[in-house]
Amino acid sequence: MTCRSVLRVPLQAGLLVVAMLVFAGDALAHGVAEGDKAFIQANPGINVIPYLYLGAKHMVTGYDHLLFLFGVIFFLYRLKDVWTYVTLFAIGHSTTLLAGVMFNIHANPFIIDAIIGLSVVYKALDNLGAFPTLFGRQPNQKGAVLIFGFFHGFGLATKLQDLIASRDGLLVNLVSFNIGVEAGQVIALSIILILMTFWRQTPSFNRSVLVANGLLMCAGFILIGYQMAGYFTEQGL
Repeated sequence: MTCRSVLRVPLQAGLLVVAMLVFAGDALAHGVAEGDKAFIQANPGINVIPYLYLGAKHMVTGYDHLLFLFGVIFFLYRLKDVWTYVTLFAIGHSTTLLAGVMFNIHANPFIIDAIIGLSVVYKALDNLGAFPTLFGRQPNQKGAVLIFGFFHGFGLATKLQDLIASRDGLLVNLVSFNIGVEAGQVIALSIILILMTFWRQTPSFNRSVLVANGLLMCAGFILIGYQMAGYFTEQGL
């Protein structure tokens, strides 16, 4: 069996999982698992381990965040570059996560998640070199990752605000959640990088750039449409 044949199965499975997650119900759209929510609300005060777990769980299962990160590292071959962009993303989402929850800043979760979907579309277009062709200029890639990181952080904040029943021990719990998010991000990103490294070594990689980023863009548009449909339904429109 060739390396290409070996990789074809996990790649197809990955696309299937993404599709299932994109079309998942409200349980994956904005909220958290009912068991997690019940535990947190029944145990107010400092809960370091549960919040670490929830943060890691949210990032590892957060298909919207993972799609964006996949796009970000698609053409990054050096670990130094991967580290730079992921750090910018982490700074962005950590800032708005902490500020959003600590200062009780509320944002409509459907709008925020639609913007997160837009970030996926942006990255696919960026990978395809569409901006110089369509608009005559290339956006600052690092600045864009940081800015979209802010919106991803607000998305995390909306989830966490659904959990909080008491502000007792909030700062410690919030920091624990954020550390969990970063740990989950490292785990997920490591898996993506390993798969990407093998894929890049096959002849199919260069031939698949257009298709892969086309699928990434479609996933972003599906996320936008799904969230905007939820928003209009919520508004009774």
